[in-house]
Amino acid sequence: MRNSWHLVLLFSYLFVFNCQQDQNRKSQDYSTWRSYQGGADRNQYSTLSEITLDNVTQLKVAWTYDSSDYGQMQMNPIIIDTILYGVTSRLRAIALHAGTGKELWRFGDSLKLGGSTSRGVSYWEKGDDKRILYTAGAHLFALNAITGQIIESFGDNGRVNLNSGLGENAKDKFVISNTPGTVYKDIIVMPIRLPEDVGAVPGNIMAFNVVTGNLEWVFNTIPHPDEEGIETWEDQNSYTNPLIGAGNNWSGMSLDEERGIIYIPTGSASPDFYGGVRKGDNLYTDCLLALDAKTGKRIWHFQLVHHDLWDRDMPAPPNLITVTRDGKKIPAVSQSTKQGYVYVFNRVTGDPLFDIEEMPVPASILYGEEASKTQPIPVKPKPFARQSTELTDDDISPYAENREEFLKLLKQSDKRLYAPPSLNPMILFPGLDGAAEWGGTAADPEEGIIYVNSQEAPWVIQMKENETTVSNLPLGQQTYMQYCVTCHQKDRKGMVQSGFPSLIDVKSRKSKAEVSQLIKTGKGMMTGFPQIPEDEKAALMHFLFDEPDTIIPQSPNKIYPLPYKYAGYKRFVDSKGRPAISPPWGTMHAIDLNSGDFIWSVVLGETPELKVQGYPQTGCENYGGPVVTKNGLLFIGATKDGYFRAFNKFTGKLLWEYKLPAAAFATPAMYEVNGKQFIAIACGGEKLGTPIGNKIVAFALE
Repeated sequence: MRNSWHLVLLFSYLFVFNCQQDQNRKSQDYSTWRSYQGGADRNQYSTLSEITLDNVTQLKVAWTYDSSDYGQMQMNPIIIDTILYGVTSRLRAIALHAGTGKELWRFGDSLKLGGSTSRGVSYWEKGDDKRILYTAGAHLFALNAITGQIIESFGDNGRVNLNSGLGENAKDKFVISNTPGTVYKDIIVMPIRLPEDVGAVPGNIMAFNVVTGNLEWVFNTIPHPDEEGIETWEDQNSYTNPLIGAGNNWSGMSLDEERGIIYIPTGSASPDFYGGVRKGDNLYTDCLLALDAKTGKRIWHFQLVHHDLWDRDMPAPPNLITVTRDGKKIPAVSQSTKQGYVYVFNRVTGDPLFDIEEMPVPASILYGEEASKTQPIPVKPKPFARQSTELTDDDISPYAENREEFLKLLKQSDKRLYAPPSLNPMILFPGLDGAAEWGGTAADPEEGIIYVNSQEAPWVIQMKENETTVSNLPLGQQTYMQYCVTCHQKDRKGMVQSGFPSLIDVKSRKSKAEVSQLIKTGKGMMTGFPQIPEDEKAALMHFLFDEPDTIIPQSPNKIYPLPYKYAGYKRFVDSKGRPAISPPWGTMHAIDLNSGDFIWSVVLGETPELKVQGYPQTGCENYGGPVVTKNGLLFIGATKDGYFRAFNKFTGKLLWEYKLPAAAFATPAMYEVNGKQFIAIACGGEKLGTPIGNKIVAFALE
């Protein structure tokens, strides 16, 4: 659903568009990698040509950087002149010589930082003032790009608090930023990550001054009563409701620097999975927003999911490309989604370039819930991932040892498109992590072709009735039931196959100081809980460490605020942690957005233990995105099997692969130093149970 845009703003942008011919525009410099995903258009594209289709097999490791911090690195480095900037797994900013990997400086104390992952840094310069902007915890830091020293004139002694634009009730809430901010002139627009359950805050879009750190503008993603979009919320004071929040942008943004338009994909409203407290379509959640980058004023928007009950937030920045229709060049913006859909719009007017139909979808049977009657589905391109509606008994994995168990679950589960969560199981496919992922979609910007990797791993979605009270429980157990039980389960055994560890023996693995820090800052998929009162946190520590809980609850009959709660994050995987559906479990696609047709689709990745037994290629789960070159190459790591691969971008043929020191759940960066072409990728492993690593590896021709 889309509201009318501001006519004055629209006409001004149309005037600019009509008056400036494409051939006269300043073209993007695709020979550098000066910002996240290669450029403000987020196309992960390079015109460097020393590495070719003919010599790519001769690539060798040019240098390796060993970080002192081990663990998952999702960062996409940026390269400014001869310096590579990135972030370690413990959120320390680093600067390396891009030709040798030699460390030039490092910022941050790993004992005090951490708690999440970072996808990189942002860069700004004016004259001799050159700055790196990056986040750790709830703070945005400004560093001298040459020395790594903090710039004390920025904000409060070199940092600003990301809570500052979220309202008074957010000052003590968990807020971080995984993704680099987008720089436009002298401002930086920041993505933020918030909790997805009860207690989140509205995920406002915030812009800060790069020089001073002052808050420049805020766009309210949960509208206030006097703002457009408020009619899509039954409760017009939802922005103040302590049960409602999010609608944040966490995955990053794209910027049309010439037109001054920033394109922002937003996330779902919270609480996830049950929306009885937030009735209505819930603008501006699950939207693609086009804002004036200078002022934050809305130009146009399109909502891709109404009243989201499936955590279908947009997983990556959109691509800014040019498509051809009837011989005319059209500036376009395309958004790949977790559902496997691609939505394509005229980036100036917001008009869809392929029809989008409002399709009838099932109603909810949960008390108090009112699911949307329709959802917007693009007619073209077709989905680049299989859909739950297609699953049959033949789609259960032939490799699953407990195949009969999955056949039974499949028969019991709702597989309808956009089936609302209920007390019965529902197969969500593509799963909660997508189809498309945060690694981003690559694109040939002038050819109108995108390249997107997809993972094919279903999840099981199910609700359960909430207990009305937690009376007669010690305070520590009460606190655990409120904050921890969804992921780590009532028996504390967790859901290991889904990435949530058992807490039964946590005292043998971690110290109290480490657990206390994790509760505050979070780690990986786990958000932090800085808002837990000290007495409750102390009692929770007693409970986790199997110590007597002597703290008396002040409210012995605590009441849960919702009638239903999520039964837990459960991946549809077999006893070996592999997807319980038939392969392929990972794929790679080239899609022509001029026509909406697929150019090619191939299987991405392997399952080594099945390959050695002679089974066909299975593909595997993947997190991270591709890089494409003008002269015909596509590079991607991302896969669970830990390989770095090069494909022919015209045909999808595999040309080269290299076994990395650890899996690279990250997007590579391509750049040049002194006339020599490099491609570098972060290899931290750890995710999906893979071996842990700590390296950045750069490749070049000898």
